[in-house]
Amino acid sequence: MAEVRIAIDVGGTFTDVVKLVPQSGELRFEKVATTPAEPTKGVLAAFAAAEAVLSEVTTFNHGSTLGLNSLLTRTGAKVAVVATAGFRDVYLLGRTDRRPMYALTYRKPEALLKRRDTFEVVERSLFDGSVATPFDESGARSVAAEIAAGGYQAVAVAFLHAYANPAHELAMRAVLDEVAPGVEVTLSHELSGEYREYERTSTAVLDAYIKPIMRTYLEALTRRLDEGGFAGRFLMSRSGGGAMTAAAATRQPVNLILSGPAGGVVGAASLAKVIGIPNLITIDMGGTSLDASLVLDSEPVLHQGAEFEGLPINTTSLNIHTIGAGGGSIAWLDAAGALQVGPQSAGASPGPAAYGRGGTQPTFTDAALVLGYMGSDVPLGGSLVLDHDLAAKSLQPIADQLGMSLTTVARGIVRISTTKIVGAVRAITVELGRDPKDFALLSFGGGGGLVAVDVARELGIPTVIVPPGQGAFSALGMLMADVQHDYARTDVLPLASTPDSYFEEAFAAMEAEANTALGEEGFGPENRVLHRSVDLRYAGQEHAATVPHPAENVADSLAESFRALHERLYGHVMDDPVEIVTLRLRAVGLVDKPAWPLHPERTTGGPPVLGRRTVFAHSDTGVPYHLVSRESLLVGDVIDGPAVVAEHTATTVLHTGERLRVAQHGELVISVKAEETDQ
Repeated sequence: MAEVRIAIDVGGTFTDVVKLVPQSGELRFEKVATTPAEPTKGVLAAFAAAEAVLSEVTTFNHGSTLGLNSLLTRTGAKVAVVATAGFRDVYLLGRTDRRPMYALTYRKPEALLKRRDTFEVVERSLFDGSVATPFDESGARSVAAEIAAGGYQAVAVAFLHAYANPAHELAMRAVLDEVAPGVEVTLSHELSGEYREYERTSTAVLDAYIKPIMRTYLEALTRRLDEGGFAGRFLMSRSGGGAMTAAAATRQPVNLILSGPAGGVVGAASLAKVIGIPNLITIDMGGTSLDASLVLDSEPVLHQGAEFEGLPINTTSLNIHTIGAGGGSIAWLDAAGALQVGPQSAGASPGPAAYGRGGTQPTFTDAALVLGYMGSDVPLGGSLVLDHDLAAKSLQPIADQLGMSLTTVARGIVRISTTKIVGAVRAITVELGRDPKDFALLSFGGGGGLVAVDVARELGIPTVIVPPGQGAFSALGMLMADVQHDYARTDVLPLASTPDSYFEEAFAAMEAEANTALGEEGFGPENRVLHRSVDLRYAGQEHAATVPHPAENVADSLAESFRALHERLYGHVMDDPVEIVTLRLRAVGLVDKPAWPLHPERTTGGPPVLGRRTVFAHSDTGVPYHLVSRESLLVGDVIDGPAVVAEHTATTVLHTGERLRVAQHGELVISVKAEETDQ
């Protein structure tokens, strides 16, 4: 029986599926409509679209926006917070920083709960783990009874310094399990073994807020898969770029919140190694948003801590910059009559007007259709035929108000979106001291290929790479992800006087926990890799930098690495003493990853041309572009612009002066014409 691997990425508009049969090299990409009202239905439809027999599937990798969407729409669980007596307001007070300094009408994002949902229990541990005030079990039982009577679905327990001594949080869970047995419980120390009580509390609240809906969904999906005969490994994509088992995801769903774009970045890193281009800028343009990220030396860029609408998530995540610029982004006129695009999206229902599902608002997709980038001659996902008349009708009111032609308005919509994407790329490159010219641009997602060449030209990037199955590339990347666990332990200590034995003892404790977790998930010692790192800072500083833990001469080696990193990040070093802040351990369970299939070569003739498509890219005078089917392209094929390359799940546009060649894994390598400037 052939081994079959399936990856399914549920987005805001479409659900992408990739089917890989390693023995034969079969690689199949499909798209089906996302079903927000019944998410398991869309996933099972994706299996059917790929003609995957559940009993033959050995690995199922899954990414879902269900938790993220429940946060966006504020439809998660009714959550209570249990804090140390005197600290019930930590979560709602948050930090006093103010991002938009000069916005007089600024308001903090809406919290996930009210003050009446916060409770406190008498207890207190100190930063060194010693107990200052014993846990008041009687008071805890009273609080648990209030929570049980209050109709709460989940509880976040966040006690002071629980990262140093979790005993009181564990005791609180025991009380809640007894007094309020139907309530989901999240303990802050299990998600974040670090100091900063607000960030740790926020992480716990976010986890508790989505835990009931994610548990219900994952258990229902697991049940449906079991009924269909699935007996393989079920993995979920996580925010840090790796994967976690579905069982682990039900216990800590906060790791899934930013997992949507992570699969694409993992796939990009894997592809970077294969094609020999180690430094990539990635843009993933989906139906609702665009995600920009970096791959450096064939590895994704990680950072400690992330945010959702200003709410901290104190877990390891990929450094991804997201903006509201997707295929479904709505075009509108502001109060001054200026054209704007996004961040509002038409989503999956009703979607862009061109989909013919009842949508009437103009979107980026409608503009791309009016310009000729997309057409009614090539169905999306093999079945969705775009309606040009409906797209034009949606743009007409804006054209009338501005006194412009339809194609001029459409160009404006695409141009505005392109400019926003350029800004997103600059935010992760230029603003951090990196030159975009030193990278290649890897473009994927359903809309990435429509704007990739324009983005690259504006930034001076010489090469655009479009991977195989670009419309479902995030799902393909999930197949390349290893199972991952992250552990952290805060200990603020002077580096110079800390012996090597301290590190060995501290890491040994974390490694024992990691080995137990990986062992329970079926990973033998030969399939485990443990990465140690240390957060360091100068004494008196607020923020730390992360450096690898050396094998020997630990204190001196760490100090040297930290100073080199500090100079690279901030342009200077100091004579101040260096402090240890947090020890980190990344535990990886190595999954048997498939090799990138080789694409067939062309031995005779050239790429067939389907016809011509009139494109209004630069003026109201249409220019004929060659229309080529990507499915017909073979290794060695060369196409000179102007041309439109249409495929099952996406479209790539190249203009006059660009040249495309097909490389050995089927990736399209586009040489970008330099932007002309006045001399």
